[in-house]
Amino acid sequence: MTTTLTVPTAHSENVFSRILEEPSFAIHQTPLIQEDLPLEKRVPLLLVRDLLRLGWHMRSNSNKSLELVPPTNYEKPVIKAAMAYSRNEIIEANKSWIEKHLDLARDNLALGTDVLKSEICPRIEVCETESQHNIFRIFRYFWSSPFSDYVGRRIRLLIRDDGIKESPIIGIAALGSSIIHIPDRDKWIGWDKKTRSNRIIYMMDAYVIGAMPPYNHLLGGKLVSYILASNELREIYKNKYAHAKTIIKNREASDLVLLMTTSLYGQNSSQYNRLKYGETLLYEPIGATSGYGSLHISIETFNAMLQLAEDNGCNISNRFGDGPNWRMRVIRAACDVLGLNSDVILKHSFQR
Repeated sequence: MTTTLTVPTAHSENVFSRILEEPSFAIHQTPLIQEDLPLEKRVPLLLVRDLLRLGWHMRSNSNKSLELVPPTNYEKPVIKAAMAYSRNEIIEANKSWIEKHLDLARDNLALGTDVLKSEICPRIEVCETESQHNIFRIFRYFWSSPFSDYVGRRIRLLIRDDGIKESPIIGIAALGSSIIHIPDRDKWIGWDKKTRSNRIIYMMDAYVIGAMPPYNHLLGGKLVSYILASNELREIYKNKYAHAKTIIKNREASDLVLLMTTSLYGQNSSQYNRLKYGETLLYEPIGATSGYGSLHISIETFNAMLQLAEDNGCNISNRFGDGPNWRMRVIRAACDVLGLNSDVILKHSFQR
């Protein structure tokens, strides 16, 4: 498979020449990429900026194109920095909402002194009301990974501590429809394509698991991980989907058999280490994702790619059931318009 991305530089020679001379200029000088540039010029510049932030190496191929080569692997600081760009974009875009709900966050956090002198009594609360979803949302911005909505089946949970007056939040968790194709997972289970299609409905991905202060200093993340393996969680799932039918195949499936999750930075997470029920490990490492994805593409770049695709007649909806990953389909459509190899861009995301 090709591992080098070739980017045409026609009509933007001056900008790309400056980038070749000083790559850090592209990374840090966003005003260089003017908003009034035509999208056919602006999107390649934004894409090059995003990839240079990840440590891709750039070289001139000719006076009409340049080549970008990904690093062999991504170190944790690089992944964390890349997530920070998208996270900061999201926080800035939602700044007014966040400021409006800061008191809601404060009202639902515990004092460290109260936690230290009381027993912790966890209780699962399913987000159903607007207030509950707001609590989940405001605390989700606390994560180092960027906030995103999840398309498909979804359950958001607040874990409260009834050992303290007002039952403050220990942590939050969220389950969503499983990603269709993860080779290491499918091999571990023993699935072929047909079996996976029939049975993936009985599993969910835990895409948020973690604790809030001060519980995050007291192994609260491990407690939340334990709770997701509980009978109470299975009952919550059964009650929510007892009479629900899937959109694509019109099936009922209210039995939760397996939860999958991934580490944030491509390494085994200590949060899941040594969690047992009796002698049985509750979280077993089984491999890694292929690194196919769009997490390394900034929101600014993605929005420009979406506009470019739509302007060129690409009809890309964002409804569950329309395809495996809307963001990747948008990126592919925009790359097709520009004549770029989307496989190179999407393949070199972060393994997790």
